[in-house]
Amino acid sequence: MAGHAIPHFHNTDGHSAINIGVREFMCVGANPPMDHPHVFLDMGDDVERVCPYCSTLYRYRPELKADETQPAGCAFKRDAA
Repeated sequence: MAGHAIPHFHNTDGHSAINIGVREFMCVGANPPMDHPHVFLDMGDDVERVCPYCSTLYRYRPELKADETQPAGCAFKRDAA
């Protein structure tokens, strides 16, 4: 597998907000095994979206790459099998 077609993000460290470079993404909550159902979120024309499971606030920042986050380290990386 080449990875995720849609970027996945986590909030294992409990940040108040995470800036991301995409408007369509998946939230996994925390890293496994403490993750919640991986939920697809779409900001549409908005610049913020709150995950309904973990209440993480995601903010769209166009200057960030699809797999880049602020604070750093919130992009979910699935371990290779």
